[in-house]
Amino acid sequence: MTLLFYSNWRNADRWFGALKKEIPDLDCREWPDGVGNKKDIEYALVWNPERGLLKSFPNLKAIFSLGAGVDHLLACDLPDDVPIVRLVDPALTVGMSEYVLYWVLHFHRRFGDYRRYARKARWKPLPQVIPKRRRVGIMGLGVIGADAAKKLKALDFDVAGWTRGHKNLSGVPTFDGKEGYRDFLARSEIVVCLLPLTAETQGILNASAFRRMPKGAVVVNAARGGHVVDDDLIAALDSGHLKAAVLDVFHEEPLPPTHPFWKHPKVTVTPHMASLTVPETAAKSVADNIRRIRKGQPPEPIVDRQRGY
Repeated sequence: MTLLFYSNWRNADRWFGALKKEIPDLDCREWPDGVGNKKDIEYALVWNPERGLLKSFPNLKAIFSLGAGVDHLLACDLPDDVPIVRLVDPALTVGMSEYVLYWVLHFHRRFGDYRRYARKARWKPLPQVIPKRRRVGIMGLGVIGADAAKKLKALDFDVAGWTRGHKNLSGVPTFDGKEGYRDFLARSEIVVCLLPLTAETQGILNASAFRRMPKGAVVVNAARGGHVVDDDLIAALDSGHLKAAVLDVFHEEPLPPTHPFWKHPKVTVTPHMASLTVPETAAKSVADNIRRIRKGQPPEPIVDRQRGY
């Protein structure tokens, strides 16, 4: 029973230690030097592998993503008959909700304005809005989006969610489809994108979307850079229609030093750190699925390749 680890994060030892606590007899091998006989490999735990690489392992039974997203895998020319398994990591979910709550509270309580005033030694209390009158919109209501929405709701924010297909979330009004997207944007003062990146969601935060948001709205993107049309966002900020944007993900990473986001006064850049996979908590999800496969059961949750998540 052998697992291949492929990542440029240089944390194989942490993963191997966490996995072996779950399955002591699991043979863990790291790409490229520790692979050995490719016929031995039954499981692959990977992030952004070389295109076509995983087709070279004839006995592969499952491909596990090292992170919450799977767009990096779907672009890699994978074997058609091997299931792709999404990672379920409680710590990753908590981390993303921390990021979302931080920025919602930052803009809700106008901490950016207070920071600017402090730099000028200016004492100026600002009017406050109670949370139930602050409309927050969460794009994407999977495990991560639903958790963030529930935690914002617990703080009494007026939270709504949008998904491509209909989804119910207790206590949170939801919108779906193209018509629902327009209504969702129109009511959301702080828009948080937590969607998977698919052909349908590529460029979904564009000039048309920004125009539908209320004047002074804020955009927080912690999903994928491909969701945002960069030039459209800059134009919406420069026009004054949008107040600010917080971006954790980008079309190219690391974000090039010459990219205008770095110096734009209304943009906050964070280096794809909104939430990171924690091997010590995520290993249980991988190990549980290996045990399921060994019992002849399918792993879960399996990625729908057509839908992209």
